[in-house]
Amino acid sequence: SYELSRLEGMVGSPEQPLSDLGKLSYRSYWSWVLLEILRDFRGTLSIKDLSQMTSISQTDIISTLQSMNMVKYWKGQHVICVTPKLVEEHIRSSQYKMPRLCVDSAALRWAPRKHANNKLSKK
Repeated sequence: SYELSRLEGMVGSPEQPLSDLGKLSYRSYWSWVLLEILRDFRGTLSIKDLSQMTSISQTDIISTLQSMNMVKYWKGQHVICVTPKLVEEHIRSSQYKMPRLCVDSAALRWAPRKHANNKLSKK
């Protein structure tokens, strides 16, 4: 669903409320995606940047980064605070694993469904 959201240029989030198992599954996926980006990125990133890159909602990104102690609240906003060492520690941890099933976005062929323009006629 996140790959499709990315193709549409949309940000998504799972339907709430999530079950405990649903929270674990999504948090695991979000962690993996964010760690992959943070591992290879050098420079400054905002929560908004991460959201646009991943199609994961800012709220989900903040909660995931908070769970990994990678975000602080400073001067009224959430700020990403990571070091390459911290990212590598999380990647090596057994808690953060690559998803078992991954979508090859290069092989994905999809276009949004076009809706017919339904006009109501006045009688």
